[in-house]
Order: sequence, then structure tokens, then C-alpha cells
Amino acid sequence: MKKMLKLSLVCGVLFTGISAFAIDGNGDLALHVIRNSDGKLITFALNNVKKANLSIYEKDGTLIYSENASGKDGILRTFSLEEFPEGTYFLEIEDNAKRVRHEIVVNHDKSILSSNAISSVNKTGSAAKNTSVVVR
Repeated sequence: MKKMLKLSLVCGVLFTGISAFAIDGNGDLALHVIRNSDGKLITFALNNVKKANLSIYEKDGTLIYSENASGKDGILRTFSLEEFPEGTYFLEIEDNAKRVRHEIVVNHDKSILSSNAISSVNKTGSAAKNTSVVVR
């Protein structure tokens, strides 16, 4: 009986973990915020995105961090904002077809990354030539 209970518990934890990371992604820079119990850490995932430029800006537009990120099936990043003063910052994610911006609010004891983009810009050019638009 104890083995069945332990096995059930392990399976439950396993399926919960799988569902937390198996978020539908369609390659359109959909950011998925992953909650942390640690106060000033932000963790997010970009499913089905192989390459993207990640940048953090201050509210006045000053670039304070930038990296070219890549991953086989997506991008998973954790940033520690311990050294950031209180205020509003912006996470900008850019790939060949799109640029999206999310708000980060840093308080004295925690940081919050918004899961909804505050702006989204589709790029035109070679990446947009092979896309289709359907109007209903």
C-alpha cells in the first residue's frame, strides 16, 4: 500500500512538472512567466523560439543588459534583479519576425515580470515574406 501511495505521489509530481513546461507555443514570441518563490528572481520561457535577442531597458530607454539567446526547442532564462534599484524596467525580446516588450516592476522585496506584452511590433522584410494572413 505504501508503494502505491509513493508511486501515485511521484506520478502526480511528474505530470505537474511536465504540464508546467508543456505550454502551447506557436513560435510567435509568446512569453510564459514561471513563478518563483525567491523574491527578486524572474524566470520565463519562450517555447518554439530557437534564437532571440533579450534586452533589459530602464524606464528612460537606457539599455542595461543584452544577450543573444538560443535553444534547441525554446529558451528558458532566469534573471536575478537583486542589484536593481526599485522601479520599472522593460524586457524586450526580438527575433527575425517580431519584437515584444514586457514590463518588469522591481520593489524592495520582489520583482514582477508581466506575462502580457505592453507592445508588439511585427517586422517586415524577408522574414515576413513567407507568412500568410487570414481574415475572417
